[in-house]
Amino acid sequence: MMRQNFAVWVMVSVFWSQACWAQQAAAPAGPDDFKPASSNQPGRQYPQVNSEGRVRARIVAPDAQSVLLDIGGVRYPMTKGDDGAWVGDSAPQDEGFHYYQLNIDGAQVPDPGSLFFYGAGRWGSGVECPARDQDFYALKNVPHGQIRQNLYYSKVNDSIRRCFVYTPPDYDKDTTTRYPVLYLQHGGGEDETGWPNQGKTNLIMDNLIAEGKARPFIIVMDNGTWTTASPPRRGERGRGTWPPEGWADNFKKTLLEDIIPMIDANYRTLADQPHRAMAGLSMGGMQTRVITLASPGTFSHVGIFSGGSISPDDVNKAPGFKEKIKLVFVSYGSRELENRRTGFGGDPKANADALKEAGINSHFYVSPLTAHEWQSWRRGLHEFAPLLFRD
Repeated sequence: MMRQNFAVWVMVSVFWSQACWAQQAAAPAGPDDFKPASSNQPGRQYPQVNSEGRVRARIVAPDAQSVLLDIGGVRYPMTKGDDGAWVGDSAPQDEGFHYYQLNIDGAQVPDPGSLFFYGAGRWGSGVECPARDQDFYALKNVPHGQIRQNLYYSKVNDSIRRCFVYTPPDYDKDTTTRYPVLYLQHGGGEDETGWPNQGKTNLIMDNLIAEGKARPFIIVMDNGTWTTASPPRRGERGRGTWPPEGWADNFKKTLLEDIIPMIDANYRTLADQPHRAMAGLSMGGMQTRVITLASPGTFSHVGIFSGGSISPDDVNKAPGFKEKIKLVFVSYGSRELENRRTGFGGDPKANADALKEAGINSHFYVSPLTAHEWQSWRRGLHEFAPLLFRD
């Protein structure tokens, strides 16, 4: 049953923004104050976004018969001009980051004007709609940490894997200091690039640390999708299956036997349970839930963003969890809760309140006016990080 439920959840997670392929809509005109998106490739003027959050795309395709802007699960018709360029606008989008693509004569293609991001199981286009609270992940004149690409050999999977590691601003200055570690996981159809790119993890942390709101710590962002039930033989095809067999157990084994020991051996970590946290969004939140309930001796802080919640019954079935876990944090976008898209384990707010009544340090956060999308998860991390590793 868990495997079946996971498959349903993953399909919803991956295609949440693409659920209505056949739906088309004409976007009524809005304010003509469009500006190039901050997510564009250098020097590209399109796509553009206006003050309402409408996205305007432009593509030169003089021989095309039909071009559509596909964003938010809706396709918007684009109009061809005398110069062979097609232009079209979307309806207002939520604040923050959105995956999108263009449909040219039935073919789904990336927009060459945007930077490319990995989501929905492919590299494609993304557009940033300015948010009123974007200051918390803005690039500022503050000390900056580093995002390091880390290649390593996994015994569990008999393959070379990659993770990205955020180290705080002073990591290379004072080589005697050791740091706590947060293992932070992406969602379904995404990979280890999600949090560094779409999530703006390093900027969120740099700003929090500069403001004195969060303790400096290391963040490890690995790929929670491509694991195998047993080590493949050398030369065998593929990196894994989708949905992955034994999805939580496989990544748990990789995390505990490969990733954590590798990080502790190569970075200056505080390598103990009180200084180790795990969190994730959507599928990564589900993995966090399963792994931390089974491993309270490994992790002390738990963060679940749009990925279910932990109930008192879960705690009762997990020996040592109540005694050892210092924090359980759950967050959702307000539109997710309005649509009753609460995932597994019952009502997340009710569960958070019940844990608090049971004496567990439980926090519940709702991102205003966002759905199952990156702005919800950026805000979740921004609220979660200051709560971690308080002595």
